Amino acid sequence: MGTNSSFKTINKLAIPALIAGIAEPLLSITDTAIIGNIEQGATESLAAVGIVGAFISMLIWVFGQIRSAISSIISQYVGANKQDQVTTLPAQAISIVVLGSFFVMAISYPFSKQIFQFYNASGVVLTYCITYFKIRIFGFPFSLFVFAVFGIFRGLQNTYYPMIIAIIGALLNIVLDFILVYGIEGFIPAMHIKGAAYASVIAQITMAIIAFVLLINKTAISLKIGIKFHQEIPRLLAMVGNLFIRTIALNVALYFATSYATHYGDQYIAAYTIGINIWLLGAFMIDGYSSAGNILAGKFLGAKDYKSLVMLSNKLFKYGLVIGTSIALLGAIFYNFIGQIFTKDLAVLDQFYTVFWIILVSQPISAITFIFDGMFKGMGEMKYLRNLLIFSTGLVFIPVLLIFDAFGLKLTAIWIAFTLWIIARGIPLLFKFRKTFIPLAREATLSGH
Repeated sequence: MGTNSSFKTINKLAIPALIAGIAEPLLSITDTAIIGNIEQGATESLAAVGIVGAFISMLIWVFGQIRSAISSIISQYVGANKQDQVTTLPAQAISIVVLGSFFVMAISYPFSKQIFQFYNASGVVLTYCITYFKIRIFGFPFSLFVFAVFGIFRGLQNTYYPMIIAIIGALLNIVLDFILVYGIEGFIPAMHIKGAAYASVIAQITMAIIAFVLLINKTAISLKIGIKFHQEIPRLLAMVGNLFIRTIALNVALYFATSYATHYGDQYIAAYTIGINIWLLGAFMIDGYSSAGNILAGKFLGAKDYKSLVMLSNKLFKYGLVIGTSIALLGAIFYNFIGQIFTKDLAVLDQFYTVFWIILVSQPISAITFIFDGMFKGMGEMKYLRNLLIFSTGLVFIPVLLIFDAFGLKLTAIWIAFTLWIIARGIPLLFKFRKTFIPLAREATLSGH
């Protein structure tokens, strides 16, 4: 069984997942770059896209945890060679999460002004936030449907179809961004920030349709919702519940960061928007290997193949270190060029370049943390991940931000807090994994399994 964690097996899962993962932040980065270069109100529009993006990302991350829960359960059934017993679970899971998304839309749409005032938005920026959000939110149920389908494919050890769906969605969004934001003279008027929102929604609907067609035609999974709940629904809901609380803690950190950056002024939130998009791009670039860890860890645990599980962790640790360091070096080489892709505003660039080096330094640390985070999700360790993130946010991120902010470090305070937060999330995962599974792998070796 040890060969199941070979370089070829890992990359067969990781590379399509990596490409699919990059599609989402690339989409946000394209929005950011296109909006940042419009002729009127570019800085205010950029600030609004950053603020709304933070809120919608929070919603998608909170509810999108269904992907990890479905993937974990299905991959464990695949490892135990019982996948025929789990075919009716996804339809029930999808219906629960999509109904939840309609509930969120119904609550958030009428209170959009209050939501973004809570993020410290005011004046023109607040007006742009409301305009952008009231269009973007209609893509939310479609995004969650796609996330759930991605979880099904991952559980079935397939990252190829999610890659295809993500590429089509990202390319369509980019093309529509150019057409709808800038307009086509004599045909389509320039819609500016509204155009970016419409482009996102159309892309999300398209991805949902493709995901539906591939799921029905290419898998044995049924989307008929049975009256009797599947036996794994309670475990799935417990996982989602733990991930839900965990993601709330994660978004408390993002809320503090966005809120403080907005409070510092328009050029600060604009610079922070560029920085967080680049940081997320790095995170999603490693997400391919995190996904491979998620899929294979669940499978090996289901098969009780602890030797392969430990081998997998050792290999993924090395890959994470190499990829994270490579991202940091690339960023260092193109240091001055990168900021200018997003804006020509010198005040914004000045703030961005002050902190960009911290974002780059954090990349190798982030890579290892995200890989082990993915493995723990695959093994169904959602409760431990929940507690760890609550601890990291409450006892590391917020105190560090408040202390460095008191010294007037502004964006530097935010990024130091993010870096220490990532370290606090990663180190306990490494220790717990090694303490739990190295003895089990030794036992398996001694018993000849």
